[in-house]
Amino acid sequence: MYTQESAELVALRLLGWLAANDTLLPVFLGATGASEADLRAGAADPVFLGSVLDFMMMNDDWIVESCDSLGLDYAAPMQARQALPGGAEVNWT
Repeated sequence: MYTQESAELVALRLLGWLAANDTLLPVFLGATGASEADLRAGAADPVFLGSVLDFMMMNDDWIVESCDSLGLDYAAPMQARQALPGGAEVNWT
């Protein structure tokens, strides 16, 4: 079980991986409307970090690639998301 602080650390690691991914970063920026400056500011915002995890969890291949690269368990992003604001809410749509 993650605390909010440990969940933020997982999300920050994934954000760093995402920011370094020249293929996926533009997809994230386009999907969220965020700018690269927003990434820096969002790194301190638990809600933004939750959106990073939400985005990453949209595609199993992204999770596998990022978790393999970072040495994380494949369940870590989902478990971390549950500890961040809005993560306890289930949205089936």
